[in-house]
Amino acid sequence: MRIITHSCPACGTIVAANELENNRVMKCPGLGCQEVLRFDELPEDAREHFLENRDQYQI
Repeated sequence: MRIITHSCPACGTIVAANELENNRVMKCPGLGCQEVLRFDELPEDAREHFLENRDQYQI
């Protein structure tokens, strides 16, 4: 299992890929940050790995 995360470009808050995939589009959870994060912003290889191994990434 790989740990796949995405950093908010505005504030640096780190979000897990499973949270992004679950919501597809979400507001950054960083305090006071209004940035919108998208699952599609993950690198293609990370998205493919996550989707192929979704059962390993349960919340």
